[in-house]
Amino acid sequence: MFDEVSTHYDRTNAVLSMGNAALWRISTTKAVAPRAGERILDIAAGTGTSSAALAKSGAHIVAADFSEGMIRVGRERHAGNPNIEFVQADATALPFKDAEFDAVTISFGLRNVVEPKKALAEFYRVTKPGGRVVICEFSTPPVKPIRVGYFAYLEHVMPRIVKLASSNAEAYDYLGESIAAWPNQPTLSSWLREAGYSNVAYRNLTLGIVALHRGGIKPADSQSTSPAS
Repeated sequence: MFDEVSTHYDRTNAVLSMGNAALWRISTTKAVAPRAGERILDIAAGTGTSSAALAKSGAHIVAADFSEGMIRVGRERHAGNPNIEFVQADATALPFKDAEFDAVTISFGLRNVVEPKKALAEFYRVTKPGGRVVICEFSTPPVKPIRVGYFAYLEHVMPRIVKLASSNAEAYDYLGESIAAWPNQPTLSSWLREAGYSNVAYRNLTLGIVALHRGGIKPADSQSTSPAS
């Protein structure tokens, strides 16, 4: 499905989010706080838009995605950027060593993983002691009128917009359903703690339509690469 929408993926996201996608990317980049010389894993990186923002710091970004089509477009777009390395990878079975990355981040991709808890365990495994995880994902607006209006938008308005903006509108049929079925902010926070991360916190963006789970720092004195009990 993502192979089929890779060509116009970023344009469609900008339209569907009413321009907020760029603001969410800025918030996520600030939360990751990339530094020159760091090695950062950007999972579900798609065409590398989020990776490019992180790479401006001078950090080396490994842009991983399950979709071969997304990776192909990303490599073409960022061929001249030596700080971005594209790798096709499964979030639940990452092809990386234990404790390899200073930070792991994923934006709007964890929702698409069949076994998200397994993916979180993998994120923990490849994070260095003292490293951090940042997750930006659609979530549940806490205020009921906003929540009702948002889900109405997903069900009735968004499908019409997709038909105009996407190269394959049918591929987006799942989007509203996947967002509505996704757990709320406290639940995802609990999953991060179960995976072994500490100091977990989240911040709502755009009235809770999106939540930025920007704590999740692995203890610096941790000696184990397996999830804490």
